[in-house]
Amino acid sequence: MEQNERRHFVRWKLNWQSRVKLEDEPDCLECRLKDISYKGVQMSLGKKLPRDIFVSLTIELSAEFSFTLEAWVAWHKVVHGVDTYGLYFTKFCDSDKEKIYQFLRRYFPQEINRHWWKGLEEEKGGEHMMHAENEDRRIFARFPMELPLRFLDPDMNKEGYGQSQDISAKGIGMVTHDELSPNSTVELWLNIPDRGEPLYTRGEVVWSQRSEPNKYRCGINLDKADLMGMSRALRVA
Repeated sequence: MEQNERRHFVRWKLNWQSRVKLEDEPDCLECRLKDISYKGVQMSLGKKLPRDIFVSLTIELSAEFSFTLEAWVAWHKVVHGVDTYGLYFTKFCDSDKEKIYQFLRRYFPQEINRHWWKGLEEEKGGEHMMHAENEDRRIFARFPMELPLRFLDPDMNKEGYGQSQDISAKGIGMVTHDELSPNSTVELWLNIPDRGEPLYTRGEVVWSQRSEPNKYRCGINLDKADLMGMSRALRVA
């Protein structure tokens, strides 16, 4: 349904005091939800979580709305002395998405109205809507990282070399001497200096622009979130 599609990429700003129950913990823990989407959540928590693992947890948005799911601990940083985490939902059903939506309707109706009207306006602008969706896809933090890479454009039968500029589990920013067409599919091999094989991944060119003569910057949206690949790259950063 069209409205469901509009909801898909929205990241809702909450700053909402809540509780979370980790599978191996006997009691619920107080937490603050910074933002939430249907793909992940950013939360502050008074407990250290290991990075790069899957966790099972129950999030209590309110007394009426809670859901249990599996998530990947994608990143961690300390904000004003408080541990803050980015979690990516790896097992999340449609009924839980509806709980989030009903929670937002009850407690944040102004946010729903604002985002929906914004979506309608940007639909007319085309390019503005594309950039907004690209930002909302970035559930993971993007980490500056320069790694040599090789790419293959199977549609154009073009092969070339470049360098990454930033990396997340769902996207790569890169620089190359070859122009890549938006919406084209590329296969990538990143040379990670950990004595392992090059990291292979595949994605779609979302945008491309010339930054200098014979040099182009482009953004790649990966076909699927490469959690283990990102973890491997960050270990050598």
